[in-house]
Amino acid sequence: MTDSTLLTHDPDTLAPEVAALLPRLADTDAVVRRIALLELADLEEPDTLPLIAHALAHDGSPELRREAARVLGSWEEAWIVDALCHALLDADPDVRMAAAQSLSTLKDEVCGAVLHRWTDHAEPFVQAAVLRGLRELRYAEALAPALRALEHRDDSVRTEAVVLLGWLKDARALAPLAAIVTADANAEIRRAAVGALGFAAATHTPTLTALLQALSDPVWQVREEAATTLGKLRANAVHDAHDVHEALIAALTDDYWQVRLRAVRALGQIGERAAALPIAALLSNPISNLRKEAALALGELREPATLPALLDALNDADPDVRKAVRIALQQIEDASR
Repeated sequence: MTDSTLLTHDPDTLAPEVAALLPRLADTDAVVRRIALLELADLEEPDTLPLIAHALAHDGSPELRREAARVLGSWEEAWIVDALCHALLDADPDVRMAAAQSLSTLKDEVCGAVLHRWTDHAEPFVQAAVLRGLRELRYAEALAPALRALEHRDDSVRTEAVVLLGWLKDARALAPLAAIVTADANAEIRRAAVGALGFAAATHTPTLTALLQALSDPVWQVREEAATTLGKLRANAVHDAHDVHEALIAALTDDYWQVRLRAVRALGQIGERAAALPIAALLSNPISNLRKEAALALGELREPATLPALLDALNDADPDVRKAVRIALQQIEDASR
């Protein structure tokens, strides 16, 4: 049975090439309809959008609805965004995923108001997808629903809320994010919250306290992210900088080399010269990535006491390590002039 509602469009109001596709869009064969939909998409005409949106909402073929959701992602108009939000409730999971993917590519801030209306939807998948869609828009009004979503029972919703708050970079989110770092049961959410704190001022005590606790998290990926974020903050001139430096130096002996590597990098970024000799000891580590990072950090620290270790490392088996060592030696020499 054909979809007669498509045939009620007045062909005189459409471009001829669009009007010619109406009968095929209403065909009983889903393959015929899908090919017609793809031809509509290739036209890239605004006249085609209501027809594609109609297919997204009403066509009986999940494959065709999925294709319609994908096509509409190229158009950033309020009513299309709303149609994609409705498609997040589609009976077919692949259609829902396609709609969510299209929403995640939005760049025009005008779309934020539409997504904002869906942020408190009862369905977790919808809420998570909408929060994800708001991420790159940096829509200021998204702050309040994102903060509320931190309390959601669903992990995916909390994850998207955390990441969105990191994009918004609003200082009002710092304390709630710090609480997630120290209290959330999900390690991936804790890790995301640690990364989201990267926009904080180095003087924000709750952030530093949370990051220091995260350096002792039982999950190494959280510890790795904590070291990375502390390096970004460059906590060097604050009253508890000593605690930060000591914690990062302690992380140089972490069981996981990935954590040690990020701690090395952070200490180099901060410029903590007291870490120079412990970092120099890593030039003999069997992991070449860690040796390279140690050499680069020593160049940043410019500590003459590390020269013997660096000179020994000129014979490292890895050419990338040798290059990093040469750079470090040059930096130390330049600093001594």
